[in-house]
Amino acid sequence: MEAPTAGVDELLRAAIEQKRLVRLVYKDKPRIIEPHDYGIHNGSVKLLAFQVGGASRGQLPNWRWMEVNLISDVHLLDRTFPGGRPNASGKHHRWDQLFVRVGSAEKDAG
Repeated sequence: MEAPTAGVDELLRAAIEQKRLVRLVYKDKPRIIEPHDYGIHNGSVKLLAFQVGGASRGQLPNWRWMEVNLISDVHLLDRTFPGGRPNASGKHHRWDQLFVRVGSAEKDAG
């Protein structure tokens, strides 16, 4: 398992804790994402993000799994997002180890 660089790790953790949008390059494509879950999934370090802009082969906005060692050029944006998003199943993915997860929008509103 390849560990992320210290700079990428630090920025992803800060973005999730502060609920800030992120501009990054993933697989040589610029993307704008809401980072939601960050940890080890099926033996590799991954980010589960909701992509809201940038390049994509699929329809946007949409959920994306990103292998963290393929992420580069990470920039936290000033724009924030409300927090966790509901999903169709209502269940979270199973992580081998979850480093950090964005808080839900409901918890912060109250």
